[in-house]
Amino acid sequence: NLSSPTMFLLLGFSNAYRAQVTLCLCFSLIYLVTVVGNLLIVTLVWLDAHLHSPMYFFLGHLSFLDICYSSVTLPKILGDSFSPQKTISFVGCITQIYFFLCFGGSECVLLAAMAYDRYLAICHPLHYPVLMSKKMCHCLVVVSWLSGSSSSLIQAFLTARLPFCGSNMINHLFCELPFLLKASCSPNAPLNKAALYASAGTIAMGSFLLTLMSYVHIIRAILQKGAGTQRAFATCTSHLTVVSLFFGAGAIAYLVPHSSGSKEMDEGLALLYAVVTPMLNPIIYSLRNNEVKGAIRKAL
Repeated sequence: NLSSPTMFLLLGFSNAYRAQVTLCLCFSLIYLVTVVGNLLIVTLVWLDAHLHSPMYFFLGHLSFLDICYSSVTLPKILGDSFSPQKTISFVGCITQIYFFLCFGGSECVLLAAMAYDRYLAICHPLHYPVLMSKKMCHCLVVVSWLSGSSSSLIQAFLTARLPFCGSNMINHLFCELPFLLKASCSPNAPLNKAALYASAGTIAMGSFLLTLMSYVHIIRAILQKGAGTQRAFATCTSHLTVVSLFFGAGAIAYLVPHSSGSKEMDEGLALLYAVVTPMLNPIIYSLRNNEVKGAIRKAL
C-alpha cells in the first residue's frame, strides 16, 4: 500500500509521568522567555528613536521571525507532553514542515542580510547611508521572506507526494524533513532526497557563504584599519554568536547521517536550533549591545 497515512505517531517523548512533567515545565518556560524576550526587542526597535537604524530594523524582523519559528513546534510539543497519544494529522504534519522551513529559511537569508549590513557599515562607512537606504532594507527583508516561503513550498509539496506504505511512525519530537524521509518507502527515495536537500541547501548554504564572505571582508578591514574599526566590530560579536549557533546546529542535524543509535543527539540538536536559539537571540543581543541595554533601561 503506497498511500499516505491520515495520522502520524510521534515517538520522541518519554512516557514516564515525571519526565513528562519536567519536559512540560521546561518547554513552557522556554516558550515564555522566547515570546517575551523577542516581543521586547520588537517593541524597543519600534518605539526607541535611537534604534531606528538598519541594524536594529533587521534585528526587529529577526525577533518577529523567532516568535513565529518557535510557535511552529513548541505549542505542539507542549500539548503532546501530557497527551497519551502523540499524534499529528498528515495535513498538520506537512503544514508544520512548511512553516518550520519557511521561517527557518527566511531566518537564514535575514542573518546573511544582517552580515551584509555590518560589512557595508565597517568597510564602506562613507557610502553606508546611501547603500543601506530604507528602500534597500525593505527589499532585503522581502527577499528573505520570499526565499523562505518559496523554498519551503517546494519542499512541502514534494514531501506530501511521498509514499509511506502505511508506516505512520516518526521517531522525533515533531514533523521534520529528515525523519519523514526516513519513514517513507518511496522507490525514488534518493531522487526525492536530492531534490529536497538541493532546495533547502541552496537557501542555507547560499546564506551561510554570503555571511562568511561578509565577515572575511570585515576582519580584513579591521586588521588593516586598526583601532577605529575594532570598536565597530564589537557590534558584530552578537551576530556572529547567533549565526554560529543557528547554522552550526542546523548543519549537523541536516548534513550528518542519522544513525539509529543517535536518537537523543538528533532530538538535542533539533531542540537547539528549533527551540533554544530563538530564546537565546534576544538575550545575546541584549547582553552584548549597549544601545539595546540603554533602550531597556529607558523603557523600565
